[in-house]
Amino acid sequence: MLVSVLPRRALLAVGAALALLLAVVAGWQLLRPADHAPPGAAPEPPVQSTAGRSVAPEPPARRTLRLVAAGDVLVHPPVTEQARRDAGPAGGLDFAPMFAGVAPVVRGADLALCHLETPLAEPAGPFSGYPSFNAPPQVLDGVRSAGFDGCSTASNHTLDQGADGVTRTIRALDAAGLGHTGSARSAAEAATPRIYRVGEVRVAHLAYSLNFNGLERPAGREWLANLIDPPQILAAARRARAAGADIVVLSLHWGTEYAHQPDADQRDWARQLIASPDVDLILGHHAHAVQPFQRFGDKWVVFGMGNQLARHAEPVADNREGVMARATFTEVAPGRWRVTRMEALPTWTDLTPRLRLVDLTAALADPGTAPAARRDYQAAYDRVLGYVGAGQAVLPEGAPPSTRSR
Repeated sequence: MLVSVLPRRALLAVGAALALLLAVVAGWQLLRPADHAPPGAAPEPPVQSTAGRSVAPEPPARRTLRLVAAGDVLVHPPVTEQARRDAGPAGGLDFAPMFAGVAPVVRGADLALCHLETPLAEPAGPFSGYPSFNAPPQVLDGVRSAGFDGCSTASNHTLDQGADGVTRTIRALDAAGLGHTGSARSAAEAATPRIYRVGEVRVAHLAYSLNFNGLERPAGREWLANLIDPPQILAAARRARAAGADIVVLSLHWGTEYAHQPDADQRDWARQLIASPDVDLILGHHAHAVQPFQRFGDKWVVFGMGNQLARHAEPVADNREGVMARATFTEVAPGRWRVTRMEALPTWTDLTPRLRLVDLTAALADPGTAPAARRDYQAAYDRVLGYVGAGQAVLPEGAPPSTRSR
């Protein structure tokens, strides 16, 4: 059975064929944030000349799809407290203001994917944080308001609240109109590929975790949460292709916390998985620190995007920094899609006077940004670009320019 989730954004047409051809030829570089060229309609059929000869048409425009992915949504108690303050006298919890700073980028995508690291509680709680999370489901209102279409749910915290927590989390995602992958309520649900329909393009999303913090899946119910196992992942990717997926995106919760370089397992798994013709892009989570974007042949592995929204007990630069990956897929041949443009969009979490996500590219381009904030933002921007480029010789061109020493 094919599962489809209809994002609010329609797939637009691609620009002129020459510009896209140049992008493919020059491609495979990690680029600065840039405007997306809206797709153009396919040319008209050949037109007969007055001499009766057929006039050759322009080559058909190639279809593109722009995907945005973000790091961990980790609902610590201070994040919940900020949502309570933002709700004001009306009471309740309002997470939307915290996500508002990144909403323009997320809403501008054809498909936007988040990573929900924590299981969700009932709306009235009780709520809890580390080490056994039970987060407010109202966070999904913020996720949805930012423009995300779905989330991966496989993480080391997936089983914090057992099978009941898995069920509550998926039920809340369904109620919010968000897609999900990485955990399941039944064997049938686990075996059904999560496929998003973006116009006429079908994008499959798979998700797996390196562990569950020592918790074990019940015997016979291993389908509750996906554990990284390369042969099983490759089999799932093949099933997604067989179900009609044009593009297969794989989210992996992996790596060593607070490490900016991928560990041996990450490197080994990346090489095995990205080599498959059934895997088009790998997105990494878990480290709470930004890690490299690295090209493997004509594909990309985003080893770690850091945190999207979090507020650790000991906030430091590493866990306040993040990066969103913006990948432009181009149909380079009928039915064959590749990432022809990869962009890194650094983010930062302001803690005062209110906890807020900051799109650093936009904030640094804004002449109204206060000088003190601008200094902090520029430093964070430079660090993130350094981490992103650490696995490659080429760093993205800054927009605005980086002040990082070369």
